[in-house]
Amino acid sequence: MGLHVLESHARQVPYVQVVASFASATQALAFLQTESVDLLFLDIQMPDLSGLEMAQIIGSSVPIIFTTAYAEYAVNGFELEALDYLLKPIRLSRFVQACQRAMAKRSQQHLPEWVASDSLFVKTGYDWARIDRATLLYVEADDNYLTFHEPSRRTLTRMKLSEAMERLPADQFIRIHKSYIVSLSKVEKIERHQVTLTTGAVLPLSALYRDELLNRLT
Repeated sequence: MGLHVLESHARQVPYVQVVASFASATQALAFLQTESVDLLFLDIQMPDLSGLEMAQIIGSSVPIIFTTAYAEYAVNGFELEALDYLLKPIRLSRFVQACQRAMAKRSQQHLPEWVASDSLFVKTGYDWARIDRATLLYVEADDNYLTFHEPSRRTLTRMKLSEAMERLPADQFIRIHKSYIVSLSKVEKIERHQVTLTTGAVLPLSALYRDELLNRLT
């Protein structure tokens, strides 16, 4: 299944954490009986049960991304309502795209009250500051702190970038670098290694996220 490839890719995506990996479907099914996961990467070719058979057993309880070396299985995978289908050899950029798709769907299905509203509140010292999603330009990370950049102000809070990704709707915001999240509606120009916003601000663009940004905007 190329487990080492998937695990290597996952280590490079900050918001993805591998909790377990198995070479057989029966071992994975036994694990899932007692543990819950947010996403399952499932190879269609396995020695005991096929990935398609395992997906039928699991049903809709776990979102699935299929992997295989054979493109002809894609139709079967999508008939089972898989989130995505990765054809081997799996490129890192394609892996990231699939993870972004999974995050977007998860956000749509599990929108908390503070995401469903037009704004979110972040703690600033002893107070709470309101961030308007419509005017938010980008989020910048510095160690364990984030700065929310709006046209007329900057708000500093103690938070991880992965938490900000969860608190912002995935259909409106996207990660473009290990230290930056940007509003899709504020992107003016995309270059090889940087993004220019409508305000003129220039942000670094990582190759890891470039393909997904282009896919979302083109």
